[in-house]
Amino acid sequence: MTEKKLGFIGVGNMGGAIVKALLNSKVVLPENIWCSSRTSGKVKKIQEDFPIHAAATNEELVENSDIIFMGVKPQDFFSVLEPLSSLIAQEKIVVSMAAGIPISDIKKVLQNHPRVVRIMPNTPIEVCKAVVGYCPDKQDAGTDAAMTSILQPLGYVVQVSEGDQFQALTVACGSGTGFVFELLQYWQEWLEGYGFDKDVARNMAVQTFLGAAHLAERQEQHPLDLLQSRVVSKKGVTHAGLESMRELEIERALRISFEKAVLRDSELGRK
Repeated sequence: MTEKKLGFIGVGNMGGAIVKALLNSKVVLPENIWCSSRTSGKVKKIQEDFPIHAAATNEELVENSDIIFMGVKPQDFFSVLEPLSSLIAQEKIVVSMAAGIPISDIKKVLQNHPRVVRIMPNTPIEVCKAVVGYCPDKQDAGTDAAMTSILQPLGYVVQVSEGDQFQALTVACGSGTGFVFELLQYWQEWLEGYGFDKDVARNMAVQTFLGAAHLAERQEQHPLDLLQSRVVSKKGVTHAGLESMRELEIERALRISFEKAVLRDSELGRK
């Protein structure tokens, strides 16, 4: 992978985070990365730390890249991709980060039939703790090896099928960090209500989530319900809280929220 040339059209929060994570992990050399953006300042910001190439145009980027990452918003995706279609040769790989746009629609635009991969990282990519799902247009050892090499430094990588699985990953992991931050705010605000300083309450909430996640990661041989049972004593404090959560059907509320997010993902695809 150190010899592959990667191009990033759009280096916003996600695209920029991927570029920096790859360079910090030394999976790709700086001289083999090309970036372009409607906002030139975003590319210049990366260049402050790494000697990457700033492409003057998307056409220049495509010509100099083996793997092209499309980091533009879904509503802008095709207006950016269509003018480049004839330049993207068959041996190249197009990687889409756009939510809701299926591979079949992307392939209709590409004239020379290059390989196409959809990926869905989440924002912990900034600290190389992401969940990154990827879905290739077809099973191909070379493409799988390339994508695995690129994505592994970013966090936990899982290959998924397009359709229901990809949507589920998008919601549970891509949107999931937003849901977790929502819960963290509830924890923090509740603690503040009992007199804790705002910063102290925030740290207490974050550390509780972080500690539980690390414990589950370190003891992956144990199912989550077993780890939970170690906290719960019959008729104790945790038991009382869990009973209330179950009576309030918190699980059902979360499932409904997930399914509404899935519906929105489908709407974006249709648009």
